This record gives sequence, C-alpha cells and structure tokens, in this order.
Amino acid sequence: MAKAFSNDLRQRVVEVIDRGLSCRQAAARFGVSASSAIRWLDRLKKQGDVAAKRQGGDRKSGRIEAEAAFLLGEVAKTPDITLVELRKKLQARGVSAGIGTLWRFFDRRRIAFKKIGACR
Repeated sequence: MAKAFSNDLRQRVVEVIDRGLSCRQAAARFGVSASSAIRWLDRLKKQGDVAAKRQGGDRKSGRIEAEAAFLLGEVAKTPDITLVELRKKLQARGVSAGIGTLWRFFDRRRIAFKKIGACR
C-alpha cells in the first residue's frame, strides 16, 4: 500500500493555495497531483484538518463475526460443508459474504477444510 504524504507537505500546499495560487499550480510546485491538492483543500474546508485518514485495517469482519455461532454450528453439524455452501446459507439469512471473508473467518479460528480425494 502506498504511503500517505506528510502532513507538513499537505499543509504547505494548502497554504500556497490560500495565498492565491491555483490548485494545479500549487500541485505542480510541490510535485503532487492536482487531484490531491483539491482533495486536501476540500478536506481542510470540511473538517478543518488536512491530515491523512487511517489506512488499511479490517472494517467488515464485524458482520461475519456476528454470525459466528451460526457458522460454527453449521460446521459442527456438517463437517464436510464447503465455503460455497456456507455462503449460500448465509445469503438465505440475509448476510452477504464472500468466499475470502469466510476463509479468513475460519483461518482466525484455525479451522481448515481439507479435501478428501475420491481415491481413498
């Protein structure tokens, strides 16, 4: 993931714009994109701050964690259930989740789904 520009640079760009330079001119002067300068100015006007937002992090696992009891119950009831089948059961309950989300849910609990070949 790309690293955010420093708050010092952001502040200098916005200060130059406040002194009368256009956003594009200020961006060219400091070597940033015009869209960044425009966003920083807009952020200053709306929030009073040009600091970068927090990057990364998990913002969606709360939805799937709320269904933990259901998912673990389904796996206990049918140990060879697939992630696709679990996804369909969640959809029937009105919860949308991707296969990767389900995989990470079980990975956090160290639960693995092993394929059993037909050659047994």
